[in-house]
Formats: sequence, structure tokens, C-alpha cells
Amino acid sequence: MAVCCGGHSHIVSAFFGVVAISLLLLLPLPQAQAQAQAADPNAITKSNPLVSHGGQMLKGNINLALVFYGQFGRIQKNTLRSFLGSLNTNGRVGVGGAPQVSSWWRMLSSYNPTAGNVNVKVVKQYVDPQYSLGKIMTKDFIKIHVQKAVAEFPHAVTVIVAARDVTVDGLCMGKCAEHGVIDEAPYVIIGNPMTECPGACAWPFYKSDYGPAGDVLKPPSGDIGTDAMVISLASGLASVVTNPFSTGFFQLGQKASVIEASTACPGMFGSGASPGNTGKVLVDPINGGAYNVVGLKGKKFLVPALWNPKTTSCWTVI
Repeated sequence: MAVCCGGHSHIVSAFFGVVAISLLLLLPLPQAQAQAQAADPNAITKSNPLVSHGGQMLKGNINLALVFYGQFGRIQKNTLRSFLGSLNTNGRVGVGGAPQVSSWWRMLSSYNPTAGNVNVKVVKQYVDPQYSLGKIMTKDFIKIHVQKAVAEFPHAVTVIVAARDVTVDGLCMGKCAEHGVIDEAPYVIIGNPMTECPGACAWPFYKSDYGPAGDVLKPPSGDIGTDAMVISLASGLASVVTNPFSTGFFQLGQKASVIEASTACPGMFGSGASPGNTGKVLVDPINGGAYNVVGLKGKKFLVPALWNPKTTSCWTVI
């Protein structure tokens, strides 16, 4: 295992191999972050934090209905299923001393501390490889999938994963995951960004379309689209738990954009993150993939930073 962050790197020794320390900006890091936040009208800070609007948040045991819409490879489906199955694994430390996925997931319980841990379970899965509703996923088609998914489990959260050749209405236009409510049933939808918007939704595994040009990292699964979808899925789940009905934790940004638990901290994956720099992440010594958590059977993932309501600051798992 190695530790790295994006940018111009120099090498120092570490217990398991090589530690890459990034010095992307010439400014001291706190000063660089402060200047970046000041320049961003949507920046969430201690003086402009996410706040609770008093509405309901998801808590306790949450059932998920998982929908794969379109054609998917084995790596894609297995990786996403493994990530979901890793959210509630026991323990805090995984293979090689890396944090577990569940350590990241437990941060969301701090949004509603009196409710205990948030536990998720996939209770239903189905695949639609024939694109039964076409290759443009509109709100009306999302409604059909949600109604079908929750027919047996009325209180389940539907998670729709769209294939690479499916256009999802609303995605790739400033957001990489969408969540909403249909007939009082929350849902999350993500897509594979590699066809339409890899520069917006696949960083740090693909060159970003905007901001400082930080290092492009290798995906832990070996497939850029798959690991980009993991980041989007993690972000979408964090948002649907903390703001399922648009009355929970959020803040309004420019042009009525809604900033939530993970979108409050864009492009941050480890301590020391700054624009164009992921912060400290771990590197798989076998395939060079960048990750910050491990899940079931040592599966490696990169998950985004979350807003910490207790410290009113962005929090990373490492």
C-alpha cells in the first residue's frame, strides 16, 4: 500500500512502499483553500454551513431496490454491489490498515445522532438489458422504474444505475447523481459518465474539464467508468439519507442549486485536498489504483468527502 495525492510529487519512504506527497499549489494549503472558497460563491464554510431545515431524514434500517438499466459488464455490476454490501460491515480498519467503507458511511449517522446507525440492505435487484424504455431516461421513465421497484417493498429507496449509452435527464449538467421522490418513495439515479461527461463526473480518474489540472489517478477496479459510478453512488446515497424530501440538511447555492452532504465538498477525497488535488489517498501496490476505503473481501474504493455537521467542515475518511 502506498499513499499519494495529486499534483507535482516527490517521494519519501513508507511502511508498505512509497508515499507520494503532493504540493500542487505554491501557497500554504490553508491559505490556498481559503482563497478557493472565497472565489466560489457556492462554497460551504463555517460561516455558510449546511443547515437542517427540520424535515425528515432517513434512519434505522433502509431497504434498497437496485435497478441496472441497460448493458453492464461483470466488473461494473460486481463492484457496485460490493460497495453497497460494504456500507454496514463491522470494524473500522480494513486490509493494510485502510479505513473500511462503513467508517465513511457512519459519518451520515451524525446528521441525526439520536436515531442511531443507518443500515442499508439490498432487498430487490433487477436488470433491464433490453432498454425497455429506450435510451433516454426522462422523469416519466424514472417514475415507472420506481413504481416497479417498490411494488413489493413500499418503503424501499430505489437505486437506478444507467448504462454508458443511456442519457439521464438532468445528469452531466452540474451534477453526477440525482435523487428525488416519486409518490413518497425516495430514489437515486446515476449513470456511467464516460460517453457524455467524463471530464465532469469521472475525475480524478479522467482529466477534469475545469479548475486546476491535477494528476489523473488510476481507478482501483481498473475501469474508469465503474469507479466514477461508485463516487456518484456514494454521493447520491449520502444526499438521499440526509435530505430525502428536500427538507433536511442542505443549503441553497447560486441559481437555486441545492448543496448537500457530499456536494458541499467537491473534489475532496483525503486530508490536504485543494482544487485539482484529491488530498491524501492510498495506492494499491499491485495495480496502482487510488483508493481511500476497503470493503468486503478487501475490495478497494474511492469515496468523496462529506460535510461534518459537528465541526461544520468537510471531512475525509483519511
